Amino acid sequence: MYRITKEFAFSASHQLVDLPADHQCARMHGHNYIVVVELAAADLNAHGFVRDYGELKPLKAFIDDTLDHRHLNDVLNDGMVTAEKLARFLFDWCAARWPETVAVRVSETPKTWAEYRP
Repeated sequence: MYRITKEFAFSASHQLVDLPADHQCARMHGHNYIVVVELAAADLNAHGFVRDYGELKPLKAFIDDTLDHRHLNDVLNDGMVTAEKLARFLFDWCAARWPETVAVRVSETPKTWAEYRP
């Protein structure tokens, strides 16, 4: 199996409103998110790619236009926008465009990652 990944970054706020009031994530706060999309294929296309990285530019535009410097609770219409839910949201967006999509990973901090992989 051939696999490729591409990384994207954005900054946004969120709030986990169902957590106890004394939990740090119950307050509105922000992160510098890192998103990694992973695509895989058993065979390469005629150009020797799983998919040309240039074809992933729409994901950068979507992230910039929809997520960057936004309040994610409003974007996803959800009071509990976790990294896990964000990974699923982005996976669904990518998989609808690129059937080779196998996973999306989201980082809120340099040491934490969430992944959605069906």
